[in-house]
Amino acid sequence: MPIEMYCWRCRVTVPMLTEQEWAEFEPLMNSVILDIQNHRTEFNCGLEDAYRANLGENALKAYERITGYKERNLNALWHHRVLLYGPPCQDCGKPLRTPKATYCAECGAVRIKENET
Repeated sequence: MPIEMYCWRCRVTVPMLTEQEWAEFEPLMNSVILDIQNHRTEFNCGLEDAYRANLGENALKAYERITGYKERNLNALWHHRVLLYGPPCQDCGKPLRTPKATYCAECGAVRIKENET
C-alpha cells in the first residue's frame, strides 16, 4: 500500500515514493534528463517541445506501476518522495514542507519538536 501524503506543489494528496522505491525509480528520471537534453540538441528545440515528445513515458509508467496512481506531470515525480517532507503538523495534519521546517505553511502552527515536549 503506497504512502499517501499531501504534495505542496501539486496541492493534492498523492502516493509518495519510499527510499527503496526511489532507488529503483531515480535512474529512470535521470535518463529522462539525458533524453530531453539529447532531443533538444538533435532537433534544436526548446524545453516545451522536448516535453511534448513524451520522453518521460517510462518514468510515468514506472511510477504508476509502483504506486497505482497515473501521474501526468513528469516534473511532479521529482517531489513525490517521502524523504523530502517533514512530519505531519500537530494542528492540521498536513506534512511540513521539509524535514527541517519550523512551522506549518498550511495553518501557520509552530512545530513542536519531540524533545521540546
